[in-house]
Parts: sequence; C-alpha cells; structure tokens
Amino acid sequence: DQIDKVRGMDIIVTTSAKTDEEARELLRLFGFPFTATAEAKQAASINKNERRKALVKKYAAKYAKLKAVADDESADETERLIARLKLAEIPRNGNPTRVRNRCATTGRPRGYYRKFGLCRVELRDLANKGMIPGVTKSSW
Repeated sequence: DQIDKVRGMDIIVTTSAKTDEEARELLRLFGFPFTATAEAKQAASINKNERRKALVKKYAAKYAKLKAVADDESADETERLIARLKLAEIPRNGNPTRVRNRCATTGRPRGYYRKFGLCRVELRDLANKGMIPGVTKSSW
C-alpha cells in the first residue's frame, strides 16, 4: 500500500498541565499547529477594519477632490476620465465603503445601531441594565 496524501489524524496528548491555557502553551512550544479561536478571528477582523479606517482617513481629502471632479458633469470628459483613473489608483481599502460598522463593545458587525454605536444584543443588555441614558424598556 502506498500513501498518496496525508488526510488527517487524531492525536491524543496527555500532559501534567493544570489548566487548558497551560496545556495549549506547552503544545504550542512543541510545534503543534492550532487553528485560531473565534476570539482571535474576531480580533483580526476588528484590526483589519481599524487599518481600513486609517487608510480612509489618510486618503479622504484626495478621494473627495477626485470624486468631485469625476462627478462634475460641467467639466470636460477627459478631466473626468483622468479623475476616475486616479481614483482607481487609490488603494481599495482607502474607499469609505470598505469600512464596516462594528459594535463598540463586542466588535459584532451585524445588527448595528448607528445612534448608539452598539449591536442589537449589547444595546438590549445595556438598556435593560439602565446603563444607556434616556432609554427605557417599553411596557403597555
């Protein structure tokens, strides 16, 4: 029999570590590959969004100026075309539409309320605890 490709393997390792974090650190030092946890993946998404915000801020003036020229219908067609080509040279993440609104406490991207800067889950929790001024639970 010949093995053409390794398809996976279950390995059970017993350690003397007292906690899961200790055991993971020990196995990581031995070179065991671990996939990123949900928290690490979310942190990566939040950091990526922060980098996008920085790029948008960096290119905001240039973007606004070129966008105004490209949208100006009274301007010459060649000027508008040149402005559109220069807009295309700005990094993709420098475009304001690439920034995602995220919850300020959890980083959750869905169910975002702009007025509060929170996702629906956190908004409900904080409102029920009375931590958002002027917001009360409705009853009738």
